[in-house]
Amino acid sequence: MKREFRFGLCCKDTESLDAFRFHWGPEIEGETVYEGYLFRRHANRIQCFRPLFIKFTEMPVPRVAIVGRPNVGKSSLFNWIARRRLAIVDDYEGVTRDRMTTLIEAGDRFFELIDTGGMGVEDADNLTADVRHQIEMALSVADVIVLVVDVQAGVMPLDEEVSERLRTIERPVILVANKSDQGHQDALADDFQRLGRGRLVCVSTTQNRNRDELIELIVDRLPEQTDDEDTDAPEMKIAIVGRRNVGKSTFVNSLSEDDRMIVSEVPGTTRDSVDVLFEMDDQKFMAIDTPGLRKRKSQRTDLEYYGMHRAQRSVRRADVVLVFFDAAETVSKVDKQLMGYVMENHKPCIFVINKWDQYHGKVPTDRWVHYIRAQFPTLAYSPIAFITGQTGKNVKTLLNHATMLYKQARERVSTGVLNRVIRAAIDAHPPAMYQNRRPKIFYATQVATEPPTIVLMCTEPKAFTNDYKRYLINVLRDHLPYGEVPIKLYLHRRHRSGDEEESGGKHR
Repeated sequence: MKREFRFGLCCKDTESLDAFRFHWGPEIEGETVYEGYLFRRHANRIQCFRPLFIKFTEMPVPRVAIVGRPNVGKSSLFNWIARRRLAIVDDYEGVTRDRMTTLIEAGDRFFELIDTGGMGVEDADNLTADVRHQIEMALSVADVIVLVVDVQAGVMPLDEEVSERLRTIERPVILVANKSDQGHQDALADDFQRLGRGRLVCVSTTQNRNRDELIELIVDRLPEQTDDEDTDAPEMKIAIVGRRNVGKSTFVNSLSEDDRMIVSEVPGTTRDSVDVLFEMDDQKFMAIDTPGLRKRKSQRTDLEYYGMHRAQRSVRRADVVLVFFDAAETVSKVDKQLMGYVMENHKPCIFVINKWDQYHGKVPTDRWVHYIRAQFPTLAYSPIAFITGQTGKNVKTLLNHATMLYKQARERVSTGVLNRVIRAAIDAHPPAMYQNRRPKIFYATQVATEPPTIVLMCTEPKAFTNDYKRYLINVLRDHLPYGEVPIKLYLHRRHRSGDEEESGGKHR
């Protein structure tokens, strides 16, 4: 078992660096646990935390952190090992800010791979301290460290600074000489031996050189395997989407009870879609934080273009989508485009009105409810939640509601129950005449879940108008356990000898 400390803020919030040295003695960079207290350095100020309680948890899977100076190919290496395009890769430095993580399976071992920002980078949006804090957090939890250097650039002064920083960490280090695209370039990597950090291996992510050798080195240096390693998949994946600065990353930090994401007033702080695992009520969940979206004509860089596609992919991966709005701002065209994409993928969603503490008692919730319903009339079935992500108010209630939606989307109804509901709907409101005949529905059946998918066998799919299909969907939603999730409805003409099968569908 592993002891997990939860730290709360001390009564004495901060003190000067000189005062800290006088009272406590040790030098710190980033975060340091000393004599049972957690100290966090911000420039020339020290913030002190004390443990509120100790929680015993299962041993997590081993963690492997990828570090190095900017533009040596850390994110490319991360994607290459994972065999998926997870992290954004671009030519200029400072692209990666938050920690990216993914679970890697290597034979009978698992480990969590962590991508980090460049050490020594000066962020253009004055987020250098936040990026450095994310790197330090990755180093503090890593069981193995992968130090990445650039063979083609040679040993740089910043490489030596990074290596010097790692000397204080007593964990295995693997020195990865990246961009060694040809075998003859391996000799250039010998210069990096003077860094004196770990076993050297030459790789190339573009030419797919020596991946298996690198994986083997990592696995050999992992801690001994225990039966307590937790590799279970999360119960539910939740995508958090919305415009810039609506509080998505703050909400994720509240869920994880950790500074997992960089939070600032700078628009576009989050660039990647980041998976964050957390537990609540002994259940495992995955929150997917996404970049804030903006109008396509306002996208000025490749990063914003990639961020939009990462957000769309996160919607496709998710089981439930939380669409965030700022309580102080009106619905925009970007919000409507985003909701259109959620509807195209038939994902259960919740409208989340964040920062509600600013208006609690001043603006009635009914006003926002009516406003949302007017802006998104086809999503009248989707619930609306009012939360404050910074304080965690109503966050647990929101998560419980998301879990309910996930269960609804996985419900399956028997053919008998389904046909009784459809028959009652037809009796109450028969379909209109079509070519002097009234169309018939012979029977209904559910063929899939997530979303619930219903097929109606009928005489002529074209005979049923869109209004009547919407009527049937609403009846299904009212009488079956699909009250708050999208429903797919297909109408098929019953196959007869010599006839080709026709179909018509309605998705809501």
